[in-house]
Amino acid sequence: MHSPLLSPAHRTRTRISSPVPRAGAVCGALALGLVALVSGRWSPLVRLDRYLAEALHRRAVTEPGLVHVNRLLTDWLWDPWTMRALIAVAAVVLWRRGDRVLAAWVVATTLVSSLLQQGVKAAIGRERPRWPDPVDSAHYAAFPSGHAMTAMVTCGLLLWLLRRSGARPWIRRTALAAAAVSVLGVGLTRLYLGVHWPSDVLGGWLLGAALTALATAGYDRYVSRQRTEED
Repeated sequence: MHSPLLSPAHRTRTRISSPVPRAGAVCGALALGLVALVSGRWSPLVRLDRYLAEALHRRAVTEPGLVHVNRLLTDWLWDPWTMRALIAVAAVVLWRRGDRVLAAWVVATTLVSSLLQQGVKAAIGRERPRWPDPVDSAHYAAFPSGHAMTAMVTCGLLLWLLRRSGARPWIRRTALAAAAVSVLGVGLTRLYLGVHWPSDVLGGWLLGAALTALATAGYDRYVSRQRTEED
């Protein structure tokens, strides 16, 4: 039984001229370029990262109240496991409503995101910022930011699902605003807490955007092919 949430018109709609694949390709190219610069320790990037990180850290150590707020946001509201829980809820809803391929696609994209993130971290092995007076701590390698990448993938997928469902414009606008705040906010909290370099966060955003664009365009292509075979 087909889901009332995802109407046939929206399930089968494919825009060949969609800018999503092109945007994904651009983000992917930029991400690869950034990976090369980070792994090669390009000195202008290293200097810029350190300058910005030190400026934020100097402010953070004087504002314990704001540090506490940032830790609550990054450890709870925008934690990667919170984001994965949202994807799990969406996947369960889709599965129960009969959109099982779509549910599996969303889950698979999230798993690929985690594997890609950990693979790049292991390959580059970039150290996190070290401070004599840290306000927070984090584990594993720095690049890319897992929080930033997970937020980008999760928010991108959920916005895509809303579009496919034919949600009302005001719902989509509200969701877009919440997604923008979440993606930007989680990146800023990681920088403010001094656990990432700015390029780590940028790398997470770019890799997440590229993967999300690839996954959504791939699913639209799959649906278009299925429709052609049925015709």
